Amino acid sequence: MVTDPVADMLTRIRNALTARQRHTIVPGSKLKKRLAEILKEEGYIEDFSWTDDNKQGVLHLTLKYDSNGQPVIEGLERVSKPGRRVYCGHEEIPQVRSGLGVVVISTSQGVVTGRDARAARAGGEVLCNIW
Repeated sequence: MVTDPVADMLTRIRNALTARQRHTIVPGSKLKKRLAEILKEEGYIEDFSWTDDNKQGVLHLTLKYDSNGQPVIEGLERVSKPGRRVYCGHEEIPQVRSGLGVVVISTSQGVVTGRDARAARAGGEVLCNIW
């Protein structure tokens, strides 16, 4: 049993990048699917697909590397954890690496990037930082 599914997903991606794997498989959920959509929109992964296995589903992520074989994702960091939740208002949304990274926030309007949350003037739980 996994107590923190988002941290598990980030760790699977981090481990696959360290091993220079092209694909990784993550147990699915709506939250993880939305997180994969954000990763694709921001250009951190090439693609993802959802496979229904009559249980919870499976996400297949295709990781992205540059022309030198280096991973596009330099770092993934879980901010809000089950033992310590981190919330912020729309005016306090943090920037990652001086705006070069992306902060992912769970708001009342769904899981969005920090940029979209600021534009919608919505705060929420800070899920993770990606750079």
